[in-house]
Amino acid sequence: MTREEKNKIIDELYEQIQQYSHFYITDIANMNASDTSILRRKCFEKNIKLVTVKNTLFRKALERFDGKYSPLFDTLKGGSSIMFSNSNSEPAKLIKELRKKQEKPLLKAAFVEESIYIGDNQLDTLASIKSKEELIGDIILMLQSPIRNVISSLESGKHILAGVVKTLSDKNN
Repeated sequence: MTREEKNKIIDELYEQIQQYSHFYITDIANMNASDTSILRRKCFEKNIKLVTVKNTLFRKALERFDGKYSPLFDTLKGGSSIMFSNSNSEPAKLIKELRKKQEKPLLKAAFVEESIYIGDNQLDTLASIKSKEELIGDIILMLQSPIRNVISSLESGKHILAGVVKTLSDKNN
């Protein structure tokens, strides 16, 4: 591979890192053709871009971000495939789903919601992470709950108060 071809690949990886909010570094080495085909199909269905890369080229693309991704460098050993996604937890859920039937893919590391996760033991954590939009929705629901309780109490209170006033007025007659 010529230097120009390598630079082109590094540029493409750099653009993909910028384009996608999250990425997972996985090990899919030694997966048979059938399992790899299933993985690629499921990635396509879930809008996950799966790219097999040379570790040195991916590292050079990451180095362009001035140390932001330096904790990931030690994970770039052996065969690596990158799952690019704009969904923070979908790749983790897919890996968990596939692991019910086979040993791989293994999670080496991930960059999700501006945080770095290293190791396959982080898979459950990554699968349960909520997006910023989901967290904002949860906060709004929590804020609405007390207001709804107050309004509900006032609504039920006016019926009780009306009943008391009516009873008192009937007594006076």
